[in-house]
Amino acid sequence: MNTEDFDAIRLIEALLFASAEPLSEKALARHFTEGTDVAALLARLQSDYAGRGVNLFERDGTWAFRTAADLGDRLRIEKSQVRKLSRVAVETLAIIAYHQPVSRAEIETIRGVATARGTLDVLIEAGWIKPGRRRETPGRPGTWVTTDGFLDHFGLGGLADLPGIDELKATGLLDKRPAIQTLTESDEDTDDDEGDDQTGSLF
Repeated sequence: MNTEDFDAIRLIEALLFASAEPLSEKALARHFTEGTDVAALLARLQSDYAGRGVNLFERDGTWAFRTAADLGDRLRIEKSQVRKLSRVAVETLAIIAYHQPVSRAEIETIRGVATARGTLDVLIEAGWIKPGRRRETPGRPGTWVTTDGFLDHFGLGGLADLPGIDELKATGLLDKRPAIQTLTESDEDTDDDEGDDQTGSLF
């Protein structure tokens, strides 16, 4: 490796460490002269960090350093705290994950019942959902999408890794009625329980 490439890799390394958010190749390329092969530099840096305590990870076209997956158990700090999502919150999160971007009205149509603001607040506070783009339709309704925090918490590399329909049916989360793929087994559920605790299992 020549001195120029070594300096370029060092710069990318510094930029990624200094950034609070993952960076795209386009964002990194702004710090280099035109024609610099940023993709090749990232590949070399990723190779340099392979097998180390910190790895260079790519997701949806953005790059960031993450703790090596095999060290997760040794870094975890155990706390005695019961934090469980209610069924309503689990259903809402699952609908957003599978139908995103999805509006509140669409969530209510799929569930068949009104969705209390408190349920969305719980998921926002957990860092699992965020506002998406507004629809280019009358009234320009807002939409909801999942976050990288959602993917990290459930150990997903991307939305393509979400369990399939058959897997969800096996867990009892997906209603087996063929009409609408609702994520509730009856219309008796209500959104009265706005005191949902964070975390739990989506699948």
